[in-house]
Amino acid sequence: MESVLVTGATGTLGGALVDRLVEAGWRVLAATRRLDDPPPTAEGDGTIEWVKLDLVEGTGIEAGVADADAVVHAATAPQGDTMAVDVRGTERLLDAAEGAGVEHLLYPSIVGVGEIPFSYYERKREAERAVEASPVPSTTLRATQFHAFVDELLGTVAKLPVWPLPTELRAQPVDHREVADRIVDYLADGPRGRADPVGGPAVHRLGELASAYREARGLRRAVVRLPIPGGVAKGFRAGKATRPDHAVGTVTWESWLAERYGGPPESVTDRAGASSG
Repeated sequence: MESVLVTGATGTLGGALVDRLVEAGWRVLAATRRLDDPPPTAEGDGTIEWVKLDLVEGTGIEAGVADADAVVHAATAPQGDTMAVDVRGTERLLDAAEGAGVEHLLYPSIVGVGEIPFSYYERKREAERAVEASPVPSTTLRATQFHAFVDELLGTVAKLPVWPLPTELRAQPVDHREVADRIVDYLADGPRGRADPVGGPAVHRLGELASAYREARGLRRAVVRLPIPGGVAKGFRAGKATRPDHAVGTVTWESWLAERYGGPPESVTDRAGASSG
């Protein structure tokens, strides 16, 4: 049984990865900074072992990779110290993986990190470069934004009487579980350098995503367009965070909302037709 270390194992993507890797028969070393209350063991054909590892402090990394044939580096800090976690932490992990003779390191990244001047994206691109420059055989897989991320974003304004949003920003949300499935497949195939990106089934403007979210939650808030200047917003409006040529995801935003909040998976087109009728 081959072993894979998963950093960020308690995160959105990491949690789905642990489940799917165990189901696929891997021995999973699930990394967390705290071992006092790890999630329950997933059911499947493989096994799971929780290991304590801190990318910022540099503790537990060498021990974590010592028995690993492969590594999926899903740990990230979009709202924290991205330099410490995403750049320096990645460099520490790569050094340890090289010393341990890890056969494959897979790095999940984000579509648009090389084109949108967002500080978090810039740190992710630095981490990509470190992975690409390392002698450790690797695969870098970029994906579009997760449904769960868009849900979290819209949840920040959900309680407001009016929703001020940059409605023209473009996104192509994808189910994180489908990205996890693709990662498991790539691990089985072996290192391939830069892999084809994974995009959700359709590109939407943020205003459309907000309308579907509002319907799914039974809310009646007005959405007000909030113009945002600058290169980051310009990149998102231009669709730099989307890859319609790689729309391989099958779970739509509406279906994901229906699963999370209940109700039928009514599409943006259906609602538009009902409104015009």
